[in-house]
Amino acid sequence: MVTCKQFLQELNAYLDDTVDPETKQHWQAHVDACPNCFVIVDTTKKTLQVYKGVEPQTLPEDVRSRLWQALEKKMAAKKQPQA
Repeated sequence: MVTCKQFLQELNAYLDDTVDPETKQHWQAHVDACPNCFVIVDTTKKTLQVYKGVEPQTLPEDVRSRLWQALEKKMAAKKQPQA
């Protein structure tokens, strides 16, 4: 039996059809039986459809800089040993 955590770890492969048919069928059975995973798959598919035709947008330099600073701060905090 596939757990939600296992399924979500393989969500990209499931959506990209990069798995063998037997595995795909096994995962599909989980999606059909699990309302939470069904919603995730459905929402992700719809989101991908919306963004497929959209051209990438360039971030303004100040936004890019703040984003990198926030990411670096978050990563540094994760590397710090917990007290």
